Amino acid sequence: MGPGEGVGFSVSTCKSSRTLCRLQSTGFLFVRIRGGFHEIRNAISDAVAVARLINATLVIPEILSTTSSKGISSEFKSFAYLYNEDQFMAALAKDVNIIKTLPKNLKEARRKKKIPLYRVPSSASPYFYRHQVLPMLRKHSVVELVVSDGGCLQSNLHPDLEEYQRLRCRVAFHALQFRQEVQELATKILRRLRSPGRPFIAYEPGMTREALAYYGCAELFQDVHTELIQHKRSWMLKRGIVKGKLSVDSAQQRLNGSCPLMPEEIGIILRAYGYRSDSVIYISGGEVFGGQRLLIPLHAIFDNVVDRTSLSTSYELTRLYGRESNFVDPPPRPPPSVVEERKLEAWKKTVPRPRPLPPPPARSKYPHNIEGWWGWVAESDNEPDSTVMELRTNAHKLLWEAIDYIVCVEADVFIPGFDRDGKGRPNFASLVMGHRLYQSAASVTYRPDRKEVAKFVDDLREGMQPANRTWLSSIRKHLRRTLVDGPMEAFNTSKPLSFLSHPVPECSCWRGKDSVSAGFNHQAALKVWQSCPSWMGVNVNSKLKEKESDDLDVDDGFISSFFFGRGMENQGAGNNAGKEETHLDDQEELEGGER
Repeated sequence: MGPGEGVGFSVSTCKSSRTLCRLQSTGFLFVRIRGGFHEIRNAISDAVAVARLINATLVIPEILSTTSSKGISSEFKSFAYLYNEDQFMAALAKDVNIIKTLPKNLKEARRKKKIPLYRVPSSASPYFYRHQVLPMLRKHSVVELVVSDGGCLQSNLHPDLEEYQRLRCRVAFHALQFRQEVQELATKILRRLRSPGRPFIAYEPGMTREALAYYGCAELFQDVHTELIQHKRSWMLKRGIVKGKLSVDSAQQRLNGSCPLMPEEIGIILRAYGYRSDSVIYISGGEVFGGQRLLIPLHAIFDNVVDRTSLSTSYELTRLYGRESNFVDPPPRPPPSVVEERKLEAWKKTVPRPRPLPPPPARSKYPHNIEGWWGWVAESDNEPDSTVMELRTNAHKLLWEAIDYIVCVEADVFIPGFDRDGKGRPNFASLVMGHRLYQSAASVTYRPDRKEVAKFVDDLREGMQPANRTWLSSIRKHLRRTLVDGPMEAFNTSKPLSFLSHPVPECSCWRGKDSVSAGFNHQAALKVWQSCPSWMGVNVNSKLKEKESDDLDVDDGFISSFFFGRGMENQGAGNNAGKEETHLDDQEELEGGER
């Protein structure tokens, strides 16, 4: 039986607008995915759209970070380590043919490297797949794609292909459900976050070493972390990942809005907006690059700063990983003995010498003198190969980010510190904001302008602008403006690079009767003109009112104690005129007026 045999065919007709027309299967599409959590999620959505585009049978994608060679539990296979395979196949049964593995004959052909392989960029067009990949698929019955750029299909498609955009949304927001253990632990964490009876804020710092190196933000950190960031930027420059110079003015980059907002700056603007000091702040992403030192100011501003580790037990996390084998690091090599050194000296003095001797062996590198980051930074331009334990930890990070993703999507308020990754593309935070926009356009998702926030904070620190009501009102106006201007900005900057970061208007419809609220035309801002079907009709106004009443407590009383000092507390007590003025300022701001 040749490699072309055993290919299944299926024919069905379109019976609803939700289902794409399915023709005969042209072969099997096998996809391998490299990258982090957000890159994997983007790539899977693109792979399904590509399979539908060329009418191929999709083999469940292989996530290279979670293969068995990475030291993870043998209970899970690649895709199933993170997602629910059965749910994925069932949810897309009417859209794409999906199977778990290749037929045996095609597996053998792939093992012998007899099938076409394409390393596709995220900007690959439908034309590329229809005119280059499809002919090879028909010839060989199987094609392999290697996706390492966070996607394999261009973000913006022609209006005639809008249904493929909706298919991407069905994949990302409905078919891709995390496996049961991840869902259960995330639900427990959400329950513990809401146990005090108050809403909570989710904060994603976005401060990864790769992103800081890409944008030249090394000088914002201490010497140790600056060295690590510069080493990474040098590596990126040599491989053409980033252009420019090794040394960049990080202070100027920060003022231009190209560097992440520090946790201290996030704390200042949230506090200035009016969130109480006892508000619950959930930090997403685990360990922040730069260490816990960077979080000290945020802990000083807010009392209840928590993360995944403080809301779960070690037993719950271990149960999440499954049964893993114990790896024991090899014992350190002892230094050479005195006898060996004497033999080396005797070897140097040996006569006669019929031919030139080779140079003496290089000095051995022992763990005791290359331990830590300074060892490999000083010894080589390349970073050391990852150990099995490090590969396992990278797989664990995907599970941690899955939990953080669920928490951030369900959070009452979400605010990112940065929205770009180490390749200049939308990151984890952008994916969360896109999901929250798809789930509910009324969700409170701040998208602060880093350039403006840096100016606000610097004016406060340098004493150029006192923390008076004018300064506080500017902060409030800015954050409220980002609720509407943020999605419009994402439409122009993030969507061309990642469709899931801004999946409207293709994946949305308008349910409200009155599109103008609080002086803003939300319908025009989101560019959503298609009306929802009648079965989706709900009382939108009541939903919005419920959301407003469920918002976090805003405390105006902190102004005198936190920014003005204790001496102003008695002056502000019982000052009804001041409260009335604040109310008028807020009302004027909501109406879009300028002071």
